[in-house]
Amino acid sequence: MAKAKKVVSFEDALWSACDKLRGTVEPAEYKHVVLSLIFLKFVNDKFSDRRKELVAQGKEKYLDLQEFYDMKNVFFVPQESRWPFIMENAKQPDIALKIDTALNTIEKQNPSLKGALPDNYYSRLGIDVSKLAALLDEINNIQTT
Repeated sequence: MAKAKKVVSFEDALWSACDKLRGTVEPAEYKHVVLSLIFLKFVNDKFSDRRKELVAQGKEKYLDLQEFYDMKNVFFVPQESRWPFIMENAKQPDIALKIDTALNTIEKQNPSLKGALPDNYYSRLGIDVSKLAALLDEINNIQTT
């Protein structure tokens, strides 16, 4: 049986996320670390909602066509950038690289994001895998839709 997802307020999740970063990165960096992950989860949630909408309309054959997301102002999220993929790999030693790849791939897939997302940021930070996994768990609890 699947474990029920604990939903917390946005403010509580932000405070908890910052707590996870204490002693790992400079406080001035918290916003960059946390907001990029919230963005990644948010675009995935919107993308998932649009996929469900397409399925409900009987348009399964269009699930992988970017145009059907663009028409609703939803960013297309490639497989390796999707939140479930990130969460499945959260405890892997290369999770920072996977996050960087996810952000880079979304930016390349969606030209309107050019230059907006950090480039190889998580790999350079050197955050311990367990702390990064705990941070991802915290972000996962945020209800973005």
